[in-house]
Amino acid sequence: MLYAILCYADEETVFAWSKEEEAAVMGRLYAVQEPLAQAGKLGPTGRLMPTTAATTVRKGKEEPIVLDGPFAETKEALLGFYTVDVETLDEAVAFARQLSSVNPGSTAYEIRPFYVFHPGSVTG
Repeated sequence: MLYAILCYADEETVFAWSKEEEAAVMGRLYAVQEPLAQAGKLGPTGRLMPTTAATTVRKGKEEPIVLDGPFAETKEALLGFYTVDVETLDEAVAFARQLSSVNPGSTAYEIRPFYVFHPGSVTG
Protein backbone atom coordinates (compact mmCIF):
# COMPACT_ATOMS: atom_id res chain seq x y z
CA MET A 1 0.00 0.00 0.00
CA LEU A 2 1.25 3.46 -0.83
CA TYR A 3 1.24 6.01 1.96
CA ALA A 4 2.02 9.71 2.00
CA ILE A 5 3.60 10.80 5.26
CA LEU A 6 3.12 14.55 5.60
CA CYS A 7 5.48 16.44 7.90
CA TYR A 8 4.07 19.44 9.74
CA ALA A 9 6.44 21.80 11.50
CA ASP A 10 6.82 25.23 12.99
CA GLU A 11 8.41 27.14 10.11
CA GLU A 12 10.01 29.75 12.34
CA THR A 13 11.92 26.99 14.13
CA VAL A 14 13.02 25.01 11.08
CA PHE A 15 14.03 27.92 8.88
CA ALA A 16 15.99 29.50 11.75
CA TRP A 17 18.40 26.56 12.00
CA SER A 18 22.04 27.25 11.28
CA LYS A 19 23.68 25.32 8.44
CA GLU A 20 25.25 23.05 11.05
CA GLU A 21 21.94 22.37 12.80
CA GLU A 22 20.27 21.72 9.43
CA ALA A 23 23.02 19.29 8.42
CA ALA A 24 22.75 17.42 11.73
CA VAL A 25 18.97 17.02 11.45
CA MET A 26 19.19 15.96 7.81
CA GLY A 27 21.87 13.41 8.73
CA ARG A 28 19.61 11.88 11.40
CA LEU A 29 16.67 11.82 8.99
CA TYR A 30 18.84 10.18 6.32
CA ALA A 31 19.80 7.44 8.79
CA VAL A 32 16.09 6.72 9.41
CA GLN A 33 15.26 6.81 5.68
CA GLU A 34 18.14 4.65 4.47
CA PRO A 35 16.75 1.21 5.52
CA LEU A 36 13.46 1.86 3.68
CA ALA A 37 15.35 3.20 0.66
CA GLN A 38 17.60 0.11 0.59
CA ALA A 39 14.48 -2.10 0.77
CA GLY A 40 12.97 -0.25 -2.20
CA LYS A 41 10.07 1.02 -0.07
CA LEU A 42 10.90 4.75 0.01
CA GLY A 43 9.59 6.83 -2.87
CA PRO A 44 10.04 10.52 -3.55
CA THR A 45 10.51 12.80 -0.56
CA GLY A 46 10.59 16.55 -0.48
CA ARG A 47 10.86 19.61 1.67
CA LEU A 48 8.59 22.46 0.78
CA MET A 49 9.80 26.03 0.73
CA PRO A 50 8.31 28.35 3.40
CA THR A 51 4.64 29.24 3.14
CA THR A 52 5.73 32.77 2.23
CA ALA A 53 6.80 31.29 -1.13
CA ALA A 54 3.37 29.70 -1.71
CA THR A 55 0.67 30.72 -4.14
CA THR A 56 -2.90 29.55 -3.51
CA VAL A 57 -5.64 29.17 -6.11
CA ARG A 58 -8.93 29.40 -4.24
CA LYS A 59 -12.42 28.94 -5.62
CA GLY A 60 -14.22 32.23 -6.10
CA LYS A 61 -17.89 32.83 -6.80
CA GLU A 62 -17.27 32.98 -10.54
CA GLU A 63 -13.54 32.63 -11.21
CA PRO A 64 -10.72 31.09 -9.18
CA ILE A 65 -8.80 33.66 -7.13
CA VAL A 66 -4.99 33.57 -6.97
CA LEU A 67 -3.49 34.59 -3.61
CA ASP A 68 0.09 35.08 -2.49
CA GLY A 69 1.00 32.73 0.32
CA PRO A 70 -1.09 30.12 2.07
CA PHE A 71 -4.71 30.80 2.88
CA ALA A 72 -4.80 29.15 6.31
CA GLU A 73 -3.35 31.00 9.27
CA THR A 74 -1.70 28.45 11.52
CA LYS A 75 1.49 28.08 13.52
CA GLU A 76 2.34 24.71 12.00
CA ALA A 77 2.60 24.26 8.26
CA LEU A 78 3.04 21.39 5.83
CA LEU A 79 6.78 21.43 5.37
CA GLY A 80 7.55 18.22 3.53
CA PHE A 81 6.45 14.74 2.59
CA TYR A 82 7.56 11.16 2.16
CA THR A 83 6.05 8.47 -0.01
CA VAL A 84 6.43 4.90 1.18
CA ASP A 85 5.29 1.58 -0.25
CA VAL A 86 4.86 -0.66 2.78
CA GLU A 87 2.73 -3.67 3.61
CA THR A 88 0.78 -2.21 6.54
CA LEU A 89 -0.23 1.02 8.21
CA ASP A 90 1.75 -0.16 11.26
CA GLU A 91 4.93 -0.11 9.16
CA ALA A 92 4.17 3.45 8.00
CA VAL A 93 3.45 4.50 11.60
CA ALA A 94 6.74 2.99 12.77
CA PHE A 95 8.63 4.96 10.10
CA ALA A 96 6.83 8.21 11.04
CA ARG A 97 7.67 7.62 14.71
CA GLN A 98 11.35 7.23 13.84
CA LEU A 99 11.27 10.43 11.76
CA SER A 100 9.55 12.28 14.59
CA SER A 101 12.10 11.11 17.14
CA VAL A 102 15.05 12.58 15.20
CA ASN A 103 13.41 15.75 13.84
CA PRO A 104 13.26 18.50 16.48
CA GLY A 105 11.39 20.84 14.12
CA SER A 106 8.44 18.58 13.42
CA THR A 107 5.16 18.92 15.29
CA ALA A 108 3.20 16.12 13.56
CA TYR A 109 3.41 13.48 10.87
CA GLU A 110 0.13 12.74 9.08
CA ILE A 111 -0.14 9.41 7.29
CA ARG A 112 -2.57 8.91 4.41
CA PRO A 113 -2.97 6.05 1.96
CA PHE A 114 -2.99 7.24 -1.63
CA TYR A 115 -3.34 6.09 -5.19
CA VAL A 116 -1.14 7.05 -8.12
CA PHE A 117 -3.07 8.11 -11.19
CA HIS A 118 -1.61 7.69 -14.65
CA PRO A 119 -3.58 8.42 -17.80
CA GLY A 120 -5.80 5.40 -18.39
CA SER A 121 -4.93 3.47 -15.20
CA VAL A 122 -5.08 3.52 -11.42
CA THR A 123 -2.53 1.83 -9.16
CA GLY A 124 -2.08 1.82 -5.43
